[in-house]
Parts: sequence; structure tokens; C-alpha cells
Amino acid sequence: MWPGAEDRRAEPRPEAGQHGGGSKRGSNASKLAAAAGAVTRERPSRSSQGRSSVSEAGGRLGAMARAGMERWRDRLALVTGASGGIGAAVARALVQQGLKVVGCARTVGSIEELAAECKSAGYPGTLIPYRCDLSNEEDILSMFSAVRSQHSGVDICINNAGLARPDTLLSGSTSGWKDMFNVNVLALSICTREAYQSMKERNVDDGHIININSMCGHRILQDSVMHFYTATKYAVTALTEGLRHELREAQSHIRATCISPGLVETQFAFKLHDKDPERAAATYERIKCLKPEDVAEAVIYVLSCPPHVQIGDIQMRPTEQVT
Repeated sequence: MWPGAEDRRAEPRPEAGQHGGGSKRGSNASKLAAAAGAVTRERPSRSSQGRSSVSEAGGRLGAMARAGMERWRDRLALVTGASGGIGAAVARALVQQGLKVVGCARTVGSIEELAAECKSAGYPGTLIPYRCDLSNEEDILSMFSAVRSQHSGVDICINNAGLARPDTLLSGSTSGWKDMFNVNVLALSICTREAYQSMKERNVDDGHIININSMCGHRILQDSVMHFYTATKYAVTALTEGLRHELREAQSHIRATCISPGLVETQFAFKLHDKDPERAAATYERIKCLKPEDVAEAVIYVLSCPPHVQIGDIQMRPTEQVT
């Protein structure tokens, strides 16, 4: 059990609960502990291109330490899709605020590199890489089992992972639709359920679940390759508000928040238009886009609000973006 966990579990409004495990849930406990110690430096991967340097991010986010973030120090946050872009920026920002962060992705080389950078920079928190295929429920359940065994449980769950495929409604592939639905909707829902159960079984009543959504969850673009992706993001909008209702029905003080950015300069467009890199590059050249650190700042703001304040949704665009 990590420092201070017992005190938090003794807070008012306790709630008891149990959640049974799957067949593989205890098998990866040692994997997470090994990942925490096996931090290595690697050459930057393509997924980390465009990521701000630690010194630059430290300049922007290091000054953001707020009184409201002190209560999260040494507690554990799970960040999905932490290998680059928004997920990496959020993981770094939380480590700067003194949290333990489990950053998961299908490949963890860039997360290991980021963990080494954070350690070298002397940030007070810790980044723990964890390899997890979010399209596989058993992988997700094993990850939560490992977190439970090694670190007691999750206090903050940031569902950041998401993907888009260029599959239109009239001619798209079923496999592409399934890929988007499995990660953008099902994995988010599974992680939310498991995070809530982790909090409930430890009587943690002040946790937070943050879904990194998109402005696509609030309006429909006239771009056919984005329509199914947009449907998954509308689902995230509905799931977040539905979660808030269910938490109130359960008389829980766990909070639920959506953060919906517009155009953010990441590898997203290059993965969507992987056969047309010129089109992908043009996506980020026509206006001054948001940076991943802008979204990370929004996450810190949401978490630093007093426990009686719940931010439902933050919609943020580049100033020059119209839709």
C-alpha cells in the first residue's frame, strides 16, 4: 500500500463494495512492478514526434502547482494512450504534480523514455509504463489487477486513448468501424467501470474519471472519413453524462468530466491519413493548433477544483478554428 492510502480510505461517506476478478487478473502483478523499475532510454519513436521537450513542458506546467493539487500527491492516476500526444503530456503533467502515474499503451518504448526524462528532471511523481492492448478486455482487467496488487488501486482514471480509421458510412470496412468502437467506446467504458470498482472497494469517495473527448462529440464535420469516429465521440459525451447521473444515484462524490479539444497537433492526422502524409501535414499547417500541453493544463485545472465543484465538460478550440 502506498503512503497515505489508509488515511484516505478512512474519509467520511465510506462505501463498501467487492468486484470479482477474471481468470488472468492476478497474473500480471509482477509485470507492473518490473515495469516500474525497468526504465530505459530509447531513440524517440514516431509516436513521440512533436512532443514538447521536458524543459519546455516544465516551463508551462511546472508553474501550475495549485493548492488544489496537493491532495492528489502520491495518489495513483491511470492514463490510457500515454505513448504520445495528449496522453504523454497529461502523464508528464501529473508526474510534475507528484502523482504516481500508470501510463499504458500497446507499445511502451516512448513511455519508458518519458519516465526516464521525468526522473532525470527530478519531478516528484513517478511514471510507470504498462503494456496493454485496450481492444482486448482481458488485457484491461489484468492491468487493473496488477495496479490493485502493486499500488492498492486507481484514484484518477483518464481515458485518453482513441483512434480514427478513414472508413466512411457508405463504403467503410466493418473491421475499421469495430476498431474505433472497441477502443473509443468499449475500452473507455471498461476502464471506467474498473476504476469505479477500484475506488468503491477502498472507500475512495473523492476520485475522478476524466474522458478525453473531442469537439467531434458535439458537432458533425462535413468530412466523410470522420463520421463514424464522430459517432464514437458523441457516445463519449453521452457516457460521461450518464456516468455522472449514475454516480449521483449511488450517492458517490466521485466526479466525472469530459474534455473536448478541437484540433490538436499530434500524430492523429498522420495515422488517419497514413496513405496521404501531405494531407495529414496540411491539417496542422492552416491554423495555429492546440498543443497537447494545452489539454494537459485543462486536466490539471479540472483536478485542482475543490471537491464540491464538478466540471462537466470543457470545450476548447484553437482561436482560429471555426467549427
